[in-house]
Amino acid sequence: MKFRVLTLFPEMVKATLKEGVVGQSVQNGELSLELVNPRDFAEDSYQRVDDRPFGGGDGMVMMIDPLAKALKSLADKNGPVVYLSPQGKVWNDQMARTWAKEYSEVTLICGRYAGVDQRFINRYVDAEISIGDYVISGGELAAMVLMDSVARHLPGVLGNPISSDQDSFQTQCLEGPIFTRPSQHELGDVPEFLTSGNHSKISQIRRAVSLALTRLRRPDLLENATETPAWIEVAQTVLALNEGEKNALGFSPIELSEMKKWK
Repeated sequence: MKFRVLTLFPEMVKATLKEGVVGQSVQNGELSLELVNPRDFAEDSYQRVDDRPFGGGDGMVMMIDPLAKALKSLADKNGPVVYLSPQGKVWNDQMARTWAKEYSEVTLICGRYAGVDQRFINRYVDAEISIGDYVISGGELAAMVLMDSVARHLPGVLGNPISSDQDSFQTQCLEGPIFTRPSQHELGDVPEFLTSGNHSKISQIRRAVSLALTRLRRPDLLENATETPAWIEVAQTVLALNEGEKNALGFSPIELSEMKKWK
């Protein structure tokens, strides 16, 4: 998959994508990146890319022509042109999976200052995407979040092909707590059921913990669930764990008390 990114700060994007599994995927060729700086297409000696907004207002606005020329410089451009914007559709894991499956190329527009001239958006942008209900200084961080979340679902990027299938949000549930060696530590012990060797029991409890945490902490994720769990059974499974296990899993006394009311 190829990402083309229009940004005033290409080194910022390039530096981030040198590390981790995404950086490895770039080196291995599963993911490719092309960075274009609109400032290189500015028409004056100052390489100006922004100007004051008509009608007044706070901040400066990115101008049409440097952005348009930068976009047109991309040879054989395919796939959607996406502007990272607070006005956009909120990004989620299902969208990341869809992009990884359906697109071989995506062009990302990173805004700066107070934003981008709307006429550029009207003419050239196919979709606007937001990574959340907050404002950051520019689109670069949003673009990197988006690229990372898509890359995880490309074949060969993660060492274990089922890793992304077990992430939070894939099953519309939060992933439960995870532990590693040593099993005993001054900060607490690993829950006993995880070291029992009974994989059927481990799977059952893990699923109950995942569902319980989701209902308690992110009930909005369950709104589009295709089936309604038997919540009384979920609660009973979690509440049947010993005190050490429940503490290790991070359930608060208030959460445990709430689960006792489930029907």
